[in-house]
Amino acid sequence: MEFVQIVEFTTRKMDEVESTLDEYRAKREAAGAPMPVQVLQCQDRDQPNTYVAVVRFPSYEAAMENSNHPDTAAMAERLAELCDSPPQFRNLDLIRDAV
Repeated sequence: MEFVQIVEFTTRKMDEVESTLDEYRAKREAAGAPMPVQVLQCQDRDQPNTYVAVVRFPSYEAAMENSNHPDTAAMAERLAELCDSPPQFRNLDLIRDAV
């Protein structure tokens, strides 16, 4: 079963967040490490400096493998420093994907 993680965060440093995410992705790709199936980065139209990332993995196990990787921990620590408050997480099993 596919797994989706939703991360909501606030930051006034989105350029630095994007740069950190780009570096992380490049490092993971170069290492041939497991990656999410899809990442949607969204900006809230009604709440300034509020963003939501929707990250899709092939399974919960793949998500946990990714989460437990040292590169992921370092990236998450850096992102936490760039956020105005702690991010909020939702962990979801994907039960239907329809167009």
